[in-house]
Amino acid sequence: MATKKTAAPAETEAKKANIAPATEFAPSGAPVQTVPDVDPSHPAVDDNPRADTTEDQNRIDFNDPTMSGSEAVAKNLGYKAGEKGE
Repeated sequence: MATKKTAAPAETEAKKANIAPATEFAPSGAPVQTVPDVDPSHPAVDDNPRADTTEDQNRIDFNDPTMSGSEAVAKNLGYKAGEKGE
């Protein structure tokens, strides 16, 4: 007995998102966009990830390619060149 193949059901066309492109960017570099189906007050959404943090925690720390790793660490710890910490 031969098996008869049937045509695959037509693929349903996915509805495209209607989200406006970002016109500004957050200091982190992330695009600022509002998504209509995300509720910022939902417990699974962190609507304020920097809450209860300090200024030092939020300071941008750029790598300096002119320094070695140990020099950068010493500088960040407040030491001057040649000083040794305890």
